[in-house]
Amino acid sequence: MLVWLMRAKRRARHPPSARRVALVLGVVAACLAVAGAEWLFGWPDWLRVDRLKP
Repeated sequence: MLVWLMRAKRRARHPPSARRVALVLGVVAACLAVAGAEWLFGWPDWLRVDRLKP
């Protein structure tokens, strides 16, 4: 718990640059877009793994 407080203190004194914040938000938006497309359209059949018969 103390480590989290020290990190928060460091972030408060030295906040990340606007470019880094934009990068993180862009990555999160891309992940949400991929997850949304997968939820909306489903998983393509050519990416499914067929069960192997023993």
